[in-house]
Amino acid sequence: MQSVAGLLILGIIFHAVYSWSIFDIYFRSPLVHGMEPVDPPGPAPAKRLVLAVGDGLRADKLFEGGMERAPFLRSKVDTQGRWGVSRTRVPTESRPGHVALIAGFYEDVSAVTKGWKTNPVNFDSVFNESRHTWSFGSPDILPMFALGASDPSRVETFMYSADDEDFAHDDPSQLDIWVFERLDELLANARTNSTLHEMLHSDKIVLFLHLLGLDTNGHGRKPHSQEYYDNIRLVDAQMRAVEAKLAEFYNHDGRTAFVFTADHGMGNRGAHGDGHPDNTHTPLVAWGAGIAKPDRTAPSGHDAQSAEWGLAHLQRNDVEQADIAPLMSTLIGVPYPVNSVGVLPIAYLDASDVFKARAAFANARQILAQYLVKAALKRRTELHFEPFRPLVRHAAITANIQALIGAGRIAEAEDASRELIRLCIDGLRYYQTYDWLFLRSIISFGYVGWIAYSTVFLVRTYAAVDPRAVAGAKQHDAAGRTVNAAALAVLAGFAALLYVKASPLAYYAYVAFPVYFWAESFKQRAVVVAALRAPWSGRRWGHVGAAVGYIAMLEVLVYTYFRRDVLTYCMLAAGLAWPVTMPAAFRARHGALVALWTVSAVCTSVFTMLPVEVDESLVLILAGAALVGCSALAAMALLPKYTASAPLPVTRARAAEPKPPSLAIVAAQFANLFVCMVTVTSTSLSLRAKQGLPWLNALVSWAALASSFVIPVMDGVHKSQHFLRRLVVIYLSFAPVFVLLSISYETLFYFSFSITLLAWLYLEKQLYFFETKVYRGDSYAEVVRPEEPEKHRALRVTDMRIAGFFLLFVNVAFFGTGNIASVSSFSIDSVYRFTTLFNPVLMGALLIFKILIPFFLLSAVFGVLSRAVDLPRFSLFLMVMSTTDIMTLNFFFLVRDDGSWLEIGTTISHFIIASAFIVFQIVLFSVSHALVGRVLIPRGVDARKAN
Repeated sequence: MQSVAGLLILGIIFHAVYSWSIFDIYFRSPLVHGMEPVDPPGPAPAKRLVLAVGDGLRADKLFEGGMERAPFLRSKVDTQGRWGVSRTRVPTESRPGHVALIAGFYEDVSAVTKGWKTNPVNFDSVFNESRHTWSFGSPDILPMFALGASDPSRVETFMYSADDEDFAHDDPSQLDIWVFERLDELLANARTNSTLHEMLHSDKIVLFLHLLGLDTNGHGRKPHSQEYYDNIRLVDAQMRAVEAKLAEFYNHDGRTAFVFTADHGMGNRGAHGDGHPDNTHTPLVAWGAGIAKPDRTAPSGHDAQSAEWGLAHLQRNDVEQADIAPLMSTLIGVPYPVNSVGVLPIAYLDASDVFKARAAFANARQILAQYLVKAALKRRTELHFEPFRPLVRHAAITANIQALIGAGRIAEAEDASRELIRLCIDGLRYYQTYDWLFLRSIISFGYVGWIAYSTVFLVRTYAAVDPRAVAGAKQHDAAGRTVNAAALAVLAGFAALLYVKASPLAYYAYVAFPVYFWAESFKQRAVVVAALRAPWSGRRWGHVGAAVGYIAMLEVLVYTYFRRDVLTYCMLAAGLAWPVTMPAAFRARHGALVALWTVSAVCTSVFTMLPVEVDESLVLILAGAALVGCSALAAMALLPKYTASAPLPVTRARAAEPKPPSLAIVAAQFANLFVCMVTVTSTSLSLRAKQGLPWLNALVSWAALASSFVIPVMDGVHKSQHFLRRLVVIYLSFAPVFVLLSISYETLFYFSFSITLLAWLYLEKQLYFFETKVYRGDSYAEVVRPEEPEKHRALRVTDMRIAGFFLLFVNVAFFGTGNIASVSSFSIDSVYRFTTLFNPVLMGALLIFKILIPFFLLSAVFGVLSRAVDLPRFSLFLMVMSTTDIMTLNFFFLVRDDGSWLEIGTTISHFIIASAFIVFQIVLFSVSHALVGRVLIPRGVDARKAN
């Protein structure tokens, strides 16, 4: 790739492909096919199962309320059933949660590319193995189990409209009432429909109640709201009614089992997705046919949290979410889902010891079947196969368990079955991680290769190197041909190996990138040698110190992903310490500018110390908007002074070109901001009063969103603009929509962050002029006009300071109003000024747009700054792009797939963010380049000040 555009395209492709590598290495589901179903022992304890899933219900919110919040479910825990916490996995979303519950396995995260709705692959489930399942609830969940069934007619769905999922609805619990009413209708119809009556009286049937009202109330009102608690009470009362109605319908035959749980929890900000315990800890309450009574003999399993729930006198039986699937299969006597990795929670069963031992053994044989298929597949594709040693004699292990059951040694048989399950799961993991060393090595070489390749490109294109070295590096001499031949041979060898291993297509791309990068870097070695020699005379250790300091700063930024408050100290150091390193003469000349930088940096540092979980505050929103409005008034007062046009040569083309209005657009933006402040106030009051989103307010919000792009584009037709005026227009264009998307102190952050960026731009600009011994003030004695060629200098090692500040500001923009490493730290409330209907794609896009707004401004300032210090347009950006994968490599090796779900989810988020950073920055840089256009930067010389 000899051009900047080519390098950018290659960077996008490379990082997009390598971002997905984390799932191939760590989180590819061990889903295999070809197993025979395994039946639980008979006879089944229950004829039918009622599965009720309170979508978004946190364990603590159900259990801590006691008899006051959920009297029916609490009575079942106290007198008739078993209870515990069901631990979910990341991502804590509805689809993977329901798949784990009903199919018993943790879904391949490639399902996210389908919006968690469409099945990436069909899978077996308890519903599919049932004789018939009636499901009631959301159109986002129910269809995937019907479409995935071997016989779709076996899984019957009753769904409300997606338009009913409105977060601004005065009572979202109506969604749950709808579900219970449809169940009532089903039972009523069965009294006059003999076919339906017969089906409902069959064995092995399931009634699935998906209760979305809790999730909707949690998103819209937060899980600590009165509405959320009232929804719990409603569900509790309805479950009491369901039990009574089914008992009457089935003549009190006592053959109905009930399982009440949740797919995921809910964070305090009304969001979920990450591995925080609020999202991963869900309730499990089971009672009815086949379920054991409460255990008061030796209560255990409690932690500090559950000790406060008033249940310390009862045994707490926690499970992994996938464990619920084999429990439901055992209760109604249907085969275990063939890909289930759930471990049957024996403590929940009310059965003989022999039945429990046989059920545990059946559960173990079902997971062993998966292991054997996986082992056979791996054996066929490995040149040198290393089996999982503990299960080489699996036949002898199963025979021993059968013998123990036959001899009546039940406790030993159960222990042996649990040990076999553990070994099988370890074996599945062994084969899942079989290629880890190979893949992680390839990925590491790929990232290091990209750093080397892009750095060589940067040096060759923008650094002061001997032109003869660049020319020599471009020649395809015999050495170059040898390198190409060696690279092709290596690539062919890897391709053959991957083919034999039956590797996915993505693996070929993982190998191709490092081979190409290293081959091209080696061919450009003359450029590297020339760069190392050219600028080092007399400044060797200074350059080494700059490079080491830059890398150290990248490592500090890695740490900020784990401790957001570290950014506060970084900004304080930047605001207070950087001015100290400036020449005294410069500080004396630009004292006001230095003071502005210090004050704004210190103010901005406060935001990364503030909590991310906050409630809506109109006062803070409007206070920040008022400051932005004041800055708009200041701009209208000062812009004419600083952007007065210099006399330019009059040509026919220029005579026809309209002059850019200095005040009209800014005044219009101020008016737009004021309208949005009124809209925010009106919408918030309406939503608080449960009157929904007024259509006029929504129209104004969408118009403000459109104007954030339309105004800069329309204003951009005027090429002869002072850079400050252009930045002010961009700043004010995004301010109204940022106000609309804020719920608390975000607008204050936007104002403070923007002032800091402006101060940084001016400081770097003036410092560069000062260091070059030519003071260039704001006069227009000499103006670089668009029609004149720009004069550029070579990139220097000391320019890493600018790149370092840019990366610092990137992290401040990420973490200033939330924790980007935690999806649920950004409140979904911020989109309610635009839409309240449940639409994950639209809501997610609005939320991401809000997060991106500070980056639009940062990228615009960064682009102007490159020109202000006489650097080529892409040079500083490519310096950033070529080095940030140092951070990516840190996160790659920090990824965990064990430990708490909070740790797992955090490390995944860190890597994906860092790996996608290049793609993100390329897109942003392109957008900001279009927004900024071609601006004028003062180049006047004031002889008096120069002296």
